[in-house]
Amino acid sequence: MIRVLVADDSATTRQWLVFLLREDPEFQVVGEAKDGLEAVELTLKLRPDIVAMDIVMPEMDGIDATKRIMAVLPTPIVIVSNVENVGEIRVSLQALKVGALTVIKKPAGPGEVDNNLDSSIFVSTLKIMSKVKLVPHWPKSPREKNETLPRIFSKKFPEGKNGRVIAIAASTGGPAALNRIFSELPGDFPVPILVVQQMAKGFVAGCVAWMNENSSLRIKVAEEGERPEPGTVYLSGESAHLGVSDQSTLFYSPAEPIVTYRPSGTFLFESAAKVYGSSTLALVLTGMGVDGAAGLNAVKKAGGWIMAQDQESSAFFGMPEAAIKTGCVNLVLPLPEIAPLLMQIMSSVEEK
Repeated sequence: MIRVLVADDSATTRQWLVFLLREDPEFQVVGEAKDGLEAVELTLKLRPDIVAMDIVMPEMDGIDATKRIMAVLPTPIVIVSNVENVGEIRVSLQALKVGALTVIKKPAGPGEVDNNLDSSIFVSTLKIMSKVKLVPHWPKSPREKNETLPRIFSKKFPEGKNGRVIAIAASTGGPAALNRIFSELPGDFPVPILVVQQMAKGFVAGCVAWMNENSSLRIKVAEEGERPEPGTVYLSGESAHLGVSDQSTLFYSPAEPIVTYRPSGTFLFESAAKVYGSSTLALVLTGMGVDGAAGLNAVKKAGGWIMAQDQESSAFFGMPEAAIKTGCVNLVLPLPEIAPLLMQIMSSVEEK
């Protein structure tokens, strides 16, 4: 049995979430909290396997409640947010910084549009997240500037005819990992960054707003036809593949999902490798599943460089592990070392 604590200040919402969980024989609802303070108290008392946490609550909000729980009794926490409120989404994502595993849309009530889909996602997400090993709060321990770069990166990142690019694929745990990386890169970072982050529908705009508050980079949702610029992060939209055209402009493709993913990291990696060639750096971050792995061979054949997040710092090692198993990855490293190494790669000098 998966023991669940539900925290939401709305009695109606609590009753609905509890009903959904009790309909599934794998769950046991061990407690209900009407605010963040009670959520902390009940977590310490009942020691649930997972907490479904609202974000906007009286007495104590979901961010502070998450922070206290993770400091005293680390417990898997899923933030259940109002997708219609971009401000709430942005605040919800702050909870990822203090230890929550993911953010999902509040299930629609009985008879509402998307009721079955929302309810299914809610239940399945809690099942998966209840089994997750908790991600440590990594200390900031950047590489010393004079430390020797790995041999594969000992030369300056090549400048191709279409410029240079960093392409990133991430899924579960990705927003927090991306936020960590982007918060450590300067606003004048010399290369554009393209990102496919698997995310529940309705959360991309809030995620972009949240990351912009923590970074000197310009972070935006990618637009059809725009040309990638240095110092800018382009996050894929929700329902189509993000790619780079032969004219070095961004485009969206309605092509079928790759495996089950659309947008897909594989589509992005293959597209970037075709346009940027050896000037492509692909990075696979934390996430469930295998998205991105199939596209790494194109990056390798083009002479590009490939990095993956290590297991210890990944909320889910599925995507990085799948990438590593392809044999294409040049370097596996913990999250705290990614941004410092990217900076060194971009500023390193040519070997004589």
